[in-house]
Amino acid sequence: MATPTTPASPAVSTPTNVQTALGKTVINDAVVAKVAGIAAREARGVYALGGGAARAFGAIREAVAGTDQTQGISVEVGETQVAVDVTIVAEYPAPLQDIADGVRSGIIRAVETIVGLEVTEVNVTVNDVHLPSDDADQAAEARVQ
Repeated sequence: MATPTTPASPAVSTPTNVQTALGKTVINDAVVAKVAGIAAREARGVYALGGGAARAFGAIREAVAGTDQTQGISVEVGETQVAVDVTIVAEYPAPLQDIADGVRSGIIRAVETIVGLEVTEVNVTVNDVHLPSDDADQAAEARVQ
């Protein structure tokens, strides 16, 4: 079955698929997720990204291939806009709403500046709180082996 063709129209410039006289630029969704992940990790009070299972799997993957910057990040990319969902582990005793606000503003700034997409929303889920004593317990276990 043949698909109907439409008359050629001028190239539509969008941040994810930009056509210029010199060529075309395509920005993959994974790149948007990576930019958002880097920005989220840089926010004050963020210990890690992702839920418990994602962090466990990420630790194995990190040991083999390096850090996955998109862990805990989900993006929905449109022609000119993006929505981001991020899951974080917060440092105790930092105020959780302040951490979420910092993550949100960092992601918006990074995606709009680096990628060129308008961020319509950033949903932050605080999945866990990291206690400083968690690190001390792990260090004690490592010395006993």
